[in-house]
Amino acid sequence: MSLINTQIQPFKVNAFKNGQFIELTEKDLQGKWSVLIFMPAAFTFNCPTEIEDAAEHYAEFQQAGAEVYAITTDTHFSHKVWHETSPAVGKATFALVGDPTHQLTNMFQVHIPEAGLALRGTFILDPSGTIKTMEVHDNAIARDVTETLRKLKAAQYVANHPNEVCPAKWKEGAKTIAPSLDLVGKI
Repeated sequence: MSLINTQIQPFKVNAFKNGQFIELTEKDLQGKWSVLIFMPAAFTFNCPTEIEDAAEHYAEFQQAGAEVYAITTDTHFSHKVWHETSPAVGKATFALVGDPTHQLTNMFQVHIPEAGLALRGTFILDPSGTIKTMEVHDNAIARDVTETLRKLKAAQYVANHPNEVCPAKWKEGAKTIAPSLDLVGKI
């Protein structure tokens, strides 16, 4: 069963954000758009490149009214040390979420049981906590958060314009499509 248009379930985890440990629950994700970026583990090769990419675009996510959460199966303690020792990860001012009990990786169906790690999964949730986009792929392939930003803005656009859809490669400000019977077979 697809997770698209399903509601996030209750959870409670710890995270490291801006020099502090914080507790995070599903209630913290309500009222704003949320971008959840699952990664296998701290202190790996590809994950710091993704954290750095997200950090370099974090202001754009915030301008779009979204909060970013990077999640691994490590503890929040590991994330503190990772943040302090990796120049790339040290750029992050968003929450580095620890999921050692695999609550979130199981909930979002990205858990690899035999490894105790997560697949690379990206999920965008609307302010009600409903999953609007998801992408899950092999851990050898890192993401480009500019595409995540594009998907966030498309999800926000269609949420505000329910009678329109965003075509392939749609970018903010571009033309959308109003579905109608007259368009079938003409695009």
